[in-house]
Amino acid sequence: MAVRAIRIFGDPVLRAPCATIETIDDGIRSLVRDLLDTVEPPGRAGVAAPQIGVGLRAFSYNVDGDIGYLLNPEIIELSGDPEYIGEGCLSVPGLWHDALRYPYAAARGIDVDGREVVLEGDGLMAQALQHETDHLDGKLYLTRLAPETRKIAMREIRESDWF
Repeated sequence: MAVRAIRIFGDPVLRAPCATIETIDDGIRSLVRDLLDTVEPPGRAGVAAPQIGVGLRAFSYNVDGDIGYLLNPEIIELSGDPEYIGEGCLSVPGLWHDALRYPYAAARGIDVDGREVVLEGDGLMAQALQHETDHLDGKLYLTRLAPETRKIAMREIRESDWF
């Protein structure tokens, strides 16, 4: 168990769609523990496996004190009118921009025992489900920005100390 380093914008693992978890073994259990440890620090609403360098469909979340994870998630419902809402990403440090998100989301996946799990919610939970699932599809939140905002964000990235 460990808090793992977060991969930063430009790392190829963040742009590649993740593989489905076929077998739940000690390696997957260890991945889940690391995801849970890594999402626990304050200010973290979610961490996807590619953000810690693992190209598998898994993420952890930390929303309103509720910490958990989901393996092989898929979004099964989005509802309400999409709206732009303030969002950041651990893999794009220091940036905060309005991303287009649905106000309600539900995702289905499994736990380490292979049991089906459905996570759903509005507000921050809906945003986290969409954000983390995007990571597993090889997308960063930057793709959800309005075109003019994306240009600003890309300039901020180029001018950042970490890029």
